[in-house]
Amino acid sequence: MANRKNYQFDLMVSAGHITGHSFNHKFGAVQAMSQNTVGTVWDVNDIIYPWSALDTPAVVNIKRTDIADNGFEITIQGLDLEYNFIEESIIINGSDTLSTVEFLRVNRAFVTNGGDINTGNIDIEAGAPGGTVVARITADIGQTLMAVYTIPAGKTGYMYQGTATAQANADATGFMMIRYFNQTTFRTGHTFEVEGAGGQYQYDFAFPIPIPEKSDIDIRIKTRSNNGRYTAAFDILLVDND
Repeated sequence: MANRKNYQFDLMVSAGHITGHSFNHKFGAVQAMSQNTVGTVWDVNDIIYPWSALDTPAVVNIKRTDIADNGFEITIQGLDLEYNFIEESIIINGSDTLSTVEFLRVNRAFVTNGGDINTGNIDIEAGAPGGTVVARITADIGQTLMAVYTIPAGKTGYMYQGTATAQANADATGFMMIRYFNQTTFRTGHTFEVEGAGGQYQYDFAFPIPIPEKSDIDIRIKTRSNNGRYTAAFDILLVDND
């Protein structure tokens, strides 16, 4: 193997060769936002992400909508009561299947085993069956598309890059909303305009934005006269505080 000192810093982080450094690539899409609406870029249309549903840690329920998805294994990643990373893999054994782990945040869920790809929507609900949807694996996707993220305990996140797209004639104003830990409200950390005719929006931060541990990130859009499908993604370097 070549001498590692010759490799780029970002490649070394991706390969796990720099102690105390890791990364997260978050990406989301909202399928059909209504006109003149504000919503988070995630798998549920026209809704700001329901952060309050997990103000108190709770088990989550996997609700499948198509019997063809019985036997699929779903992996859920998030944070526990102390904001530390947790993960649980659960096999769907009916219309409702509860986790054994309690989640304070759900950052991602995806299909790991069981078949080609999920036939129907698979919802991750806070608490008992019928609870608030906090993540959704849309039919035929196999992975949540949610442009939300919470920085784990003991780490500082550095926002390196953000991108967004809009379908064809759609147009909107976008907001990177941040709720810093120990604050009760979100505030705008970055804003952008996106329209299908203008192509992809991309911003590389000359000086990566530091985001403290336990802070929440929520990418939202406000549609104008034209609605449609929108996507958003961002890349964060995580550095241990110690």
